[in-house]
Amino acid sequence: MNPEVLIYPFIFLAIFFESFVLVTFLSKPARDGRARRPSEAAPSVAIIVPVWNEETTIGGTIESLLALEYPQDKLSLILVNDGSTDGTKAVVDRFSEHPQITAIHKENGGKFSAMNLGIAHAEDAEFIGFLDADSFVEPDALKEIIPCFARGQVAAVTAAMSVHEPKSLLQHMQAAEYTFGITYRHVFASINGLYVTPGPFSFYRKSILNELGAFRHAHQTEDMEMALRIQRAGYEIENAPRARVYTKSPDTLTKLVKQRTRWTAGFIRNVLGEYRDLVGSPKHGVLGMLVLPSAVLTIGSGILLFFLMLFQLSQSLVTAIEVRAGIPLSYALLPHGTFDWLSVPTDFLLVLGVTALLVSLSFVVIGKYISGTPGKIAFGLISYTFLYGFVAPLWLLRATADVTFKKERGWRE
Repeated sequence: MNPEVLIYPFIFLAIFFESFVLVTFLSKPARDGRARRPSEAAPSVAIIVPVWNEETTIGGTIESLLALEYPQDKLSLILVNDGSTDGTKAVVDRFSEHPQITAIHKENGGKFSAMNLGIAHAEDAEFIGFLDADSFVEPDALKEIIPCFARGQVAAVTAAMSVHEPKSLLQHMQAAEYTFGITYRHVFASINGLYVTPGPFSFYRKSILNELGAFRHAHQTEDMEMALRIQRAGYEIENAPRARVYTKSPDTLTKLVKQRTRWTAGFIRNVLGEYRDLVGSPKHGVLGMLVLPSAVLTIGSGILLFFLMLFQLSQSLVTAIEVRAGIPLSYALLPHGTFDWLSVPTDFLLVLGVTALLVSLSFVVIGKYISGTPGKIAFGLISYTFLYGFVAPLWLLRATADVTFKKERGWRE
């Protein structure tokens, strides 16, 4: 059997999934989400910034929050220094006298503990927001968030995340990936299919947080676990596609793989652990029947396709050696006749693959358009096309191995 035959089901699923996303994007609920406009309503809001060893970025994060276009008497900022060992404490203390700011210093206990301490100090807030200490928001972002809470069933709202000032090829790849994610979050929010409320500028209705309980360690993915808890409880997670927030992205492959290993391992442990009842559950609609199963399959297919790619490259290498040296290595390394290289219409496979890629790239363009994210994206599209398929399997393999062998890593390992 030709190993290329194994690729067909995954490309079919990818095209099916992309078609579903496109149809949903054109549906009325998604159109209504894009048509939503900022409101003049100004309920009380507290934004919590958990910070650990971010002395170079926390100042800019705080300044971007102070520049939000929102009544000062309705907005409070709570900075929670989680036992930083660098100069973070000094930077936080510079802002501690500001009337909107409460600065708290505590022993290191993990991000989730800092978030919970911040909530405890937000006694009068109707809505609670979080912002990572390496992220920055646009002045109108909060005005875009608040209208999404119009319905009482909405427990949380996510923003439109972009990479802050990408410089390297790897960061431009991530910039395209994040913009791709803007489209996905917008579409899946319209059918209540979100399973993560990212650290950069996600907001929660405080009364529902009080009902569901505190944030947990959750395999170092507390934002994902809380979103799954919200979904299990029957509430909704919305998205504000024009609430722009920018976050620093890893600038080296090592840092990127460490970050994504944590995200992917956390997903596997949460979704296939405590929340496995959501997977395949008709009760939870598109989230249970399509989004979560597809996300699990994506991990498996990414690893399988990576090994198939390595196999094909090895076969090409063997062929090149045969041609150059005149030595029939394929007869020595493989049983003659094991693979029939003419049995699969490779040109058709190429067409399907290119189609899936072009649709993915179109979602990047759509994400940029609906969010109004500034900057050029051509370099990001190119780097995403030629890099992502090679680097993503690195963290998929590492995360899967960690879960399989029950290996726990530190926050930045």
